[in-house]
Amino acid sequence: MSKFENVSVVKAANVYFDGKVTSRTVEFANGDVKTLGIMMPGEFRFGTAKKEIMEILSGHVEILLPGEDLWRKVTGGDSFEVPANSAFDIKVLSVTDYCCSYIG
Repeated sequence: MSKFENVSVVKAANVYFDGKVTSRTVEFANGDVKTLGIMMPGEFRFGTAKKEIMEILSGHVEILLPGEDLWRKVTGGDSFEVPANSAFDIKVLSVTDYCCSYIG
C-alpha cells in the first residue's frame, strides 16, 4: 500500500538520537497506529513495547534481532518483525525511509 486514506496525523515529530531518526505518528479510525520516518546513517538500538513490523521503504540497513547472533541485511521493499517487550539493533547504511506498524 503506497498511500493511507482517512487517517489522523500527530503534528509533533518523534525525534531520536539527536535528530538522526525522526518519524510522524499516523492514527487509523480502527485504532491502528503506524509511524512514518527517516533514519540517517548510524547505529541505533530501539526498545519495543508492542510487537512491531518494520517496512523499509527505501535505503539499506542491517539488523540484529533479539535472540539472534547474525546481522541481517534489509533493503527497500523488505520488512522484519520485532517481538513486544524487546529491543533490536540497527545499522543504517544509507538514508532510509521506513514505516513501522504497532501490533497489539
